[in-house]
Amino acid sequence: MTATAATTSRTHHCAQLREGDVGQTVTLAGWVNNYRDHGGVRFIDLRDREGITQIVFHPEAGAAHELAQKLRHEDVIRVTGKCIIREGGENPKLATGKVEIDATDCTILNKAETPPFTPEDAGKVGEETRLRYRYLDMRRPRMQEIIRTRHRVTKVIRDYADEHGFYEVETPFLCRSTPEGARDFLVPSRLQAGEFYALPQSPQLFKQVLMVGGIERYIQIARCFRDEDPRADRQAEFTQIDLEMSFVEQDDVMAISEGMVRAVWKDVLGVDVPPVKRMSYDEAMERFGSDRPDLRFGMELVDVSDLAGKTDFKVFKGALDAGGVVKAIRVPGGASMTRKETDALAEWVKQFGAGGLPICKVENGQVATGIAKFVSDISSDLVSRLEAQDGDLICFGVDARPAVVARVLGELRVKLAHDLKMIQPGQWEWLWVVDFPAVEWNDDQKRWDSLHHPFTAPNDDALDALKSGDHDAIAGIKSKAYDLVLNGSELGGGSIRIHRPDVQQQVFALLGIDEAAAREKFGFLLDALNFGAPPHGGLAFGLDRLVMHLVGTTNIRDVIAFPKTQNGADLMTAAPSPVDDAQLTELHLRTVQKPAAPKA
Repeated sequence: MTATAATTSRTHHCAQLREGDVGQTVTLAGWVNNYRDHGGVRFIDLRDREGITQIVFHPEAGAAHELAQKLRHEDVIRVTGKCIIREGGENPKLATGKVEIDATDCTILNKAETPPFTPEDAGKVGEETRLRYRYLDMRRPRMQEIIRTRHRVTKVIRDYADEHGFYEVETPFLCRSTPEGARDFLVPSRLQAGEFYALPQSPQLFKQVLMVGGIERYIQIARCFRDEDPRADRQAEFTQIDLEMSFVEQDDVMAISEGMVRAVWKDVLGVDVPPVKRMSYDEAMERFGSDRPDLRFGMELVDVSDLAGKTDFKVFKGALDAGGVVKAIRVPGGASMTRKETDALAEWVKQFGAGGLPICKVENGQVATGIAKFVSDISSDLVSRLEAQDGDLICFGVDARPAVVARVLGELRVKLAHDLKMIQPGQWEWLWVVDFPAVEWNDDQKRWDSLHHPFTAPNDDALDALKSGDHDAIAGIKSKAYDLVLNGSELGGGSIRIHRPDVQQQVFALLGIDEAAAREKFGFLLDALNFGAPPHGGLAFGLDRLVMHLVGTTNIRDVIAFPKTQNGADLMTAAPSPVDDAQLTELHLRTVQKPAAPKA
């Protein structure tokens, strides 16, 4: 008997009984998962969160047998009987498959209406239906496993943090609106007319203030809110594993963070995470076209600009003359793709800014088909540079903007790896990406933007460049930022923070944030920095994304108990919803009527 199962209502859970329990009188409780009749004998598969036990009701059980005839899917019952060896032979699919319960008593605790779907059939209905009846969807063993895994992850993290001297501190949900890259969710104040709280996009400023407050090591399983368009791995309401440390450098934070994921992977999956490799941002972009490269397969980007410049191909020449680049990836076995398939790829890459996708195939050691006639003069050199083999496909990224080439080929290599099934199950490729640029030039608005956030510390040798005003010098400034990447997904990111007020003011000035604007947006943090801020840094993991990897799903809604749809709706509770005029008046608000849709 386990501590979690024994209550006044039951003696065991439905995955607990084994041959050693034969002869005991036991009581189980749960939901009717299935039912069937065999010659007057009624069989019930009883399910709770732990598993399933078969219950048999013989006619000799009298009232219990009569009651069993009325049981249907999802009825909640309690059953008492003797644990016996399973009469029909073992069911190897069940942990309890060698035994069953010969029922002597049965109580219906709650009679269920016919459900829109059963847990067994949840996979056959659309996601919207499952989200509308999320409480039924949760009864699926798969969902139970995910919820259990998420619980396990947070427990391991809290234990690990406690062992390493972290205090768990809760930060406010009702905050001041600060610019953090996404729209805020705003909450009107009833007591201060016309003023608003904002739900936190992250606890960034609060955790820095905690360091100034002498907490030294902070952790929180933090709820965060961003009003941005959802996607498969993003929700407007999500959870971070948030940590911050004082008197540390980059290596200290990375070591603690690496140890944390190592503890999780070992506990949950029994997998040992080796020491995590490091790669600079520049190298990641150069080789993989992404700052979160997936290392489970090859297809690295190769610069062939020098070779392309020897051709008369107008597409290549035009990009190179405009200061652009030509890069290529080698797709092993990709020559088997049809013209229809490669044409579809050419359309697909346009969403990333490409004008198209020049390709050629490798046959008999030379390029063929596609743009082969335009690159015949460099055929041998091209095949050699890419280490291409017969049967490979070569895809080119061409643009006057090197960033577009990087993104096009970076996204394409990931798509092709999945489409061509190049990734083996159970692969874990970890990577720290470091040495991020501190800022990037916003050509539309002619100003510098932070690559991470404005509190990220630049490298120690960057202070002169900050003051110089020289565009190239500023573009070359690196920051003390770091991202932990797993299988091409950013699990977490962080940085060493700016703790000196003078450096913080220099960074604000570079970003076009004057003293008045900085005071308006970040006044309380700036005040705190003036009163003895220690050197500090931290990192935040996406808990939802981390659990997604552990349970093997690509849909973030699978790992959240009550998620929102793609358009931010909660189908179960019908949120968001209108509120009555009295509530609006109390909050000093009124709604603006949506404009009517144009007539056809």
